[in-house]
Amino acid sequence: MSFLWEKLLRPAAFAFEAEHAHDLGIRALKHGLARAFYVEDPAFGLNPFELFGLRFANPLGIAAGFDKNGMVLEPLARLGFGFIEAGTVTLRPQPGNPKPRMFRLPEDRALINRLGFNNLGAAALVANIRENQRRCVIGINIGKNKDVPNEEAVEAFAKTFEVVHPVADYIAINVSSPNTPGLRDLQRSDAFEPLVAELQARNRELGRKPLLVKIAPDLDDAGIKEITDICIDAGIDGMIATNTTVARRALRTPDVEQIGDGGLSGAPLFDRSNDVIRTVFRHSGGRMPIIGVGGVFTANDAFAKISAGASLIQAYTGFVYGGPAFAKEIVTGLGKILRERGFADVRSAVGCEAL
Repeated sequence: MSFLWEKLLRPAAFAFEAEHAHDLGIRALKHGLARAFYVEDPAFGLNPFELFGLRFANPLGIAAGFDKNGMVLEPLARLGFGFIEAGTVTLRPQPGNPKPRMFRLPEDRALINRLGFNNLGAAALVANIRENQRRCVIGINIGKNKDVPNEEAVEAFAKTFEVVHPVADYIAINVSSPNTPGLRDLQRSDAFEPLVAELQARNRELGRKPLLVKIAPDLDDAGIKEITDICIDAGIDGMIATNTTVARRALRTPDVEQIGDGGLSGAPLFDRSNDVIRTVFRHSGGRMPIIGVGGVFTANDAFAKISAGASLIQAYTGFVYGGPAFAKEIVTGLGKILRERGFADVRSAVGCEAL
């Protein structure tokens, strides 16, 4: 199956402009064209485990951004992912930034995007989730509309939270995308503290569900520690490390500066996201569960995130390059690594190389 993807399907997909290929991939998944890659047992020999009070068949998830509108949750689960994070979704529909706004960097195994939270709105996402058969944990990543000033961000996030709450297994707060002007300013303590306080208040009113925060890789260590402390104090259930980066260090792709603004994902983000995971794990003394994301292409990459302190891992760019057999290959390979290193399960390996 991997041969089929690498030699035939991926070259055909990569012949299209990146966002158009993504849209075609969503349609293909929706219409069952990946059935040949479906798996029977998403645990792949690993022991299912609980985190946030939720049961995960395996630790590999799809990061927010791949299925913004919850269109293909069931087929993604059938490919073997242990959880899916839908979104980022905003209260109202919005078209996002002008096209072109997604670019492949094959020499770097990377993507750059400046999509800008293009989505159909929170109500449409909820309707789509209700139409899907739930086969794994479903998280929902929420943001704010571009035209909402930061002074009104708390209420905008709170309203979106209320809409998606009934169908979410967990909810992730996105204050770290580089593609909505001013959004990352919400990571500053004076803006972040009232935001998480209000969302936790709404969470208690509606019925407690796990609440997570997704942070940027471009924070310095002091900023990472500060936001970790706020999350712990506010009772946040977990942190997602990390979003895309605005850095462009040591890229092989020629003339990359001509692409312009956007968040870089994929292999160039791998080391930095691991550094952030390690910093959060060490600073929290392992008390803050972490979803590690950034540059996962192989089972060794997945293990590196876990050994740095991540309890779960997510992928997006690796899946784009790796194709529909990606989840099976990663989780099967991870199980082999765990056995070879003498770990009984994923949880026993978390943070094993962080201290």
